[in-house]
Amino acid sequence: MTVGQVDGVTSARRGRRIGVFGGTFDPPHIGHLVAAIDAHQVLGLDVVLLVVANAPWQKLGERSISPAADRLAMVEAAVAGRLGLEVSDVEIRRGGLSYTADTLTALLAEEPDAELFVILGNDAAAGFATWERHEEVAEMATLVVVDRPGTPTPIDDGFSWIRIDIPELEISSTELRQRVVDGRSVEYLTPPGVVAYLRERDLYS
Repeated sequence: MTVGQVDGVTSARRGRRIGVFGGTFDPPHIGHLVAAIDAHQVLGLDVVLLVVANAPWQKLGERSISPAADRLAMVEAAVAGRLGLEVSDVEIRRGGLSYTADTLTALLAEEPDAELFVILGNDAAAGFATWERHEEVAEMATLVVVDRPGTPTPIDDGFSWIRIDIPELEISSTELRQRVVDGRSVEYLTPPGVVAYLRERDLYS
C-alpha cells in the first residue's frame, strides 16, 4: 500500500490515530525525528509516540546498552516542544524484555478506540517476520515503513504496508556513539538538548 492509499485504510476503531515508533534510542538522532515527523504529517496522525525500549530483545548481548532512564531522558530532550511527538515509557514501566505486541496491547487497553500505526525503519521492516508474535502486531496496527528514496525496502508481502519516503540521512546511533568515543562533535546530528545531556552525563565517552 502506498501513501496515496492512506485514506483507504479501514479500521473498526474511530478514536485517536496514534503512531507507535519504538526503538532503543541510544542515542536518538535527527533521522529518528524526521521519520516520526513525516509519518505524523503524511498519515494525519494525532500523535506519534516514541516508545523507549526497556530491554530490546534483538540487541541483548550484542553490546552494552545505556540505562533506560538515560535513553528516556534523551528522547524527552529531543522532542521537547515539538507538537505531535510524545515520549512513552510504557515498556520501561512494564519492565523485562520489550515486545511490540505487549506494547500495543497496553496502549489499546488505555484507549480501546485508538487506531494504531506501527512505524518501522528499513532494517526493522525487513526483519519484521522474525519478531516475537509479529502476527499479533499486524492484527492490532497498520504497518508503516519509512523508506529512503530509490530501491524499496524488501518487506513481507503477506502483510499490508504503507510506505512513506523520507530523505536519505546516513545517520545511525552507532555512528553517534563512536563519534563521542572519538571525541568528535555530534552537533546537528542530534538535537541540542541531547548534545547537552550527553555532555552532562558523560555518556559513551
